[in-house]
Amino acid sequence: MTTFTTIDELIEKVSAYDPALDREWLRRVYETADHAHEGQHRASGESYIAHPLAVASILADLEMDRQTIAAALLHDVVEDTSVTSEQVAERFGEEIAQLVDGVTKLTRIPYQSKEDAQVENLRKMFMAMARDIRVIIIKLADRLHNMRTLASLPASKQQAIARETLDIYAPIAHRLGIWRIKWEIEDLCLRYLDPESYREIVERVAKTRDSREAEVTRAIARLESEFKTLKIAAEIQGRPKHFYSIYAKIKRGREFSSIYDLTAIRIIVESVKDCYAVLGAVHAMWPPLPGRFKDYIAMPKPNMYQSLHTTVVGSQGDPLEIQIRTREMHRTSEYGIAAHWRYKEGGKQDQFENKLSWLRALLEWQKDMRDSRMFMENLRLDLFDSQVFVFSPRGDVYPMPAGGSPLDFAYAVHTDVGNHCVGGKVNGRIVPLDYQLENGDICEILVNKTSGHPSLDWLSIVKTSSAKHKIKQWFRREQRSENVLSGQEALEAELVRHQVRLDAVRGEVIERIAKRMNYGSAADLFAAIGFGDVSLQTVVKRLRDELRTDNVVELTHITRRAPTRRATRDRSGVRIAGVDDVLVRLSKCCSPVPGDPIIGYVTIGRGVSVHRADCPNVAYMSATPDRILQAQWNNATEMTHAVDIEVEASDRPQLLQDIMAVFAERKTQVSSVTARVRRDGVAVTSLTVQIRDLDHLHTLLTRLERLNGVRRVYRVTKRERTQSS
Repeated sequence: MTTFTTIDELIEKVSAYDPALDREWLRRVYETADHAHEGQHRASGESYIAHPLAVASILADLEMDRQTIAAALLHDVVEDTSVTSEQVAERFGEEIAQLVDGVTKLTRIPYQSKEDAQVENLRKMFMAMARDIRVIIIKLADRLHNMRTLASLPASKQQAIARETLDIYAPIAHRLGIWRIKWEIEDLCLRYLDPESYREIVERVAKTRDSREAEVTRAIARLESEFKTLKIAAEIQGRPKHFYSIYAKIKRGREFSSIYDLTAIRIIVESVKDCYAVLGAVHAMWPPLPGRFKDYIAMPKPNMYQSLHTTVVGSQGDPLEIQIRTREMHRTSEYGIAAHWRYKEGGKQDQFENKLSWLRALLEWQKDMRDSRMFMENLRLDLFDSQVFVFSPRGDVYPMPAGGSPLDFAYAVHTDVGNHCVGGKVNGRIVPLDYQLENGDICEILVNKTSGHPSLDWLSIVKTSSAKHKIKQWFRREQRSENVLSGQEALEAELVRHQVRLDAVRGEVIERIAKRMNYGSAADLFAAIGFGDVSLQTVVKRLRDELRTDNVVELTHITRRAPTRRATRDRSGVRIAGVDDVLVRLSKCCSPVPGDPIIGYVTIGRGVSVHRADCPNVAYMSATPDRILQAQWNNATEMTHAVDIEVEASDRPQLLQDIMAVFAERKTQVSSVTARVRRDGVAVTSLTVQIRDLDHLHTLLTRLERLNGVRRVYRVTKRERTQSS
């Protein structure tokens, strides 16, 4: 594939669409890059400056602005030469320096693994992309040229680069609507990832090329004659075939002979009115195939793509795919968001920002995503999701992932609408929250701002990463203190298992680890552990590397006093034997109540945590017997204790009313209640109730089990459920 090799050719190309270009300024940019890369060569042996020139040429094909062209010429100087960002800013302005910085890889920062480095590189790119979309357009051009010149690298690197390109960059080009880059990237990736299939498809397409081209020629001649009669000005052209598209359809089980777009025509007209006039003429000339018409003009794709698609039965009886669009639509379909960049410069800021609304939603969730594997998994899901279009009752269109639920729709409308959602209507009918939305559905969200709030079960219902992020964000805010405590305790237990010093969870060491993992403080890191946002193994590994313990046991011991007649009594209603004047708190992971066998566990800086003897977390504590203390209930206490209960029953009218009546009869306070119906027709009611003692709890559970349709009653712990009878 031919690329520009001289600055003169590049200047001429940019000047063709930007007559006001300062030619000497762009030449100085090139000379700075050429001097910086002097003596450097690519793996192919060519001078390194050929690469930034080729990247700038690809961007000139997209008619990008002069700042983007300049940043493309300089995009590797900060990373690979002695030139600094400050020098770029001083010579060519802060805007170009920021573009270069956004594209620059994070090679100077040490990471625990190659995967971490790759993900952090992508994270920085996406954050820069949120600030300035031109960053990713430069990166796409950079990756396209690298794919064009991949033959000079070893086979293992070819496979790795092609896989990353297909997983990340091709979907980004699709989302941005830059089809010119997307199709070429995908075809090049297929060439290296599955060379046998690539060669086979190329050969099969070549064998039938003559007959297909003859049919297209006849069809174009007939269309031109018809349009002349109708006085419609139109440009008609055969549409290029893309091998990866054919490959993907064959992989999904399609026969090669049944792939409709092997023979395709594109019709470009002057106005939207002409588009529909042409559609009518085409359907009058050839019978359309049922179910093969798509109107992307009335309902554009999120990446701004607009066109009419129809498939008809041609004169030879073979399917003929036809696309109809205006010139402006055609420009957008080729260049995507790049075609609209100059709208922003022309003052239509709001219009441009609206076109990027999908990108803002994609990027919002990942701001708090610190775990590398989770980041990659969610990024791939969001990029690859096929989409449906859902309407609000006011007629606003919302693109949703295929399989999305009313909850996804609620959070797409507004965070508060999602957080207070209590139900949904689709096409005027009440549906369960896990209903799968379909194309054209009209969705209405029912909200209750006084009692409605998210449930953790919603995480298994919602499809979009944005909705999951907002649900987790609510629980992080509402349960922060609990998550901090449970996270610290879980980390202490894990350190014991790995024989790492327990005092590592205090002071400067843990603060340094928290900062390196992008958390503001140790408490933020503990909260993330408690909520499940970061794995214990990751934190322990970093602590271990920091302390260089080499598996030496250096545990902090708790000094136990000899038993005395005194025992502490805390407001918790628990007596701890052998320790005076210590803070006592009931652990929320197992919610012990008077009558439960209990133990005390000494935490670092948090007093004594009281657990049920059968709590799942006790298994971790047994590794440090010196920290386990005897505990008993103070019989004189009149306190009540929060206990989580779940009731599973066959769904029926007045079920929730009957359940609440049980607590009213026993004068038991209910702190919170949520209810949902599973797909199998089982209603699950989750309650937090205030319990005096174990007898009180057993009475309630027994009474609940006697209700009509009740199948099971659970006493819930944080890590597992233990059935009560």
